[in-house]
Amino acid sequence: MVAPYTILDLGCGPGRDLKTFSEMGHIAIGLDGAAEFAQMARDYAQCEVWQQDFLHLDLPDAHFDGVYANASLFHVPRQELPRVLKQLHATLKTSGVLFSSNPRGQNEEGWNRGRYGAYHELGSWRTFMTDAGFTELEHYYRPAGLPLEQQPWLATIWRKS
Repeated sequence: MVAPYTILDLGCGPGRDLKTFSEMGHIAIGLDGAAEFAQMARDYAQCEVWQQDFLHLDLPDAHFDGVYANASLFHVPRQELPRVLKQLHATLKTSGVLFSSNPRGQNEEGWNRGRYGAYHELGSWRTFMTDAGFTELEHYYRPAGLPLEQQPWLATIWRKS
């Protein structure tokens, strides 16, 4: 593959990362469930942004080289996650890559300060991802340089297999 890549920023929020991808020369498309964030991202990043709920995705097949899911997939309930991950797998081109970073936990889920979250440990996250057809390329904890107990984020990189 040769740049520019077509990247889906899943849960783009107000468009910070979307704008960065675009400025790097990539074809960046945002997706957010909140209409206000979708409009903010359009205005800020000057990119195409789709307003869609993660539980009702309508994505084109084999369209994206990469899916960037920073702090977004943990909002998907465990019982819906296999279906959503298969939809993300289907929207990736052959050998496409999915990056995800989510707050880690001990496989608990529920409401926390008005927001729904499912907090996975690495083993359970691997199971969800491999069951959806992905092969792990790398994982790490964030922020870097701190003891594990002070790294609340699990970042993983996967290839469509």
